[in-house]
Amino acid sequence: MSKRIFVLQPKPHPARRLAAQCVLNDAPDGYAVTVAPLTRSIEQNAKLWALLHEVSEQVEWYGKRLTPEDWKHLFSASLRKLSVVPNLDGTGFVALGLSTSRMSRAELSELIELIHAFCAERGVALSDEVTA
Repeated sequence: MSKRIFVLQPKPHPARRLAAQCVLNDAPDGYAVTVAPLTRSIEQNAKLWALLHEVSEQVEWYGKRLTPEDWKHLFSASLRKLSVVPNLDGTGFVALGLSTSRMSRAELSELIELIHAFCAERGVALSDEVTA
């Protein structure tokens, strides 16, 4: 059996019945069932990366230019108030925390709002793509 994902809708939507049927009748022993909020949308992901690219092109952080990936880590660590630990060789630090791919839609919206606020404070000019 391949992976099946059911997005639950208000009752009596057939997706609920199909999900229950799949668990009761089709899922082999040893399979796992998870009920969780949807993670970020494709549109949110696109907006996030557009914002991160604009910040990386326009903002110098403590004398360094960071990559969009670096900015993603910085913003997500800031949002969650995460802790840092020394890296394995002791020459730097690593933030411990939540991956953005595991964020709910609401959490990713918070992250995007945080980046917008940062951009407003720093005078980052945002393209129409990320302000829409």
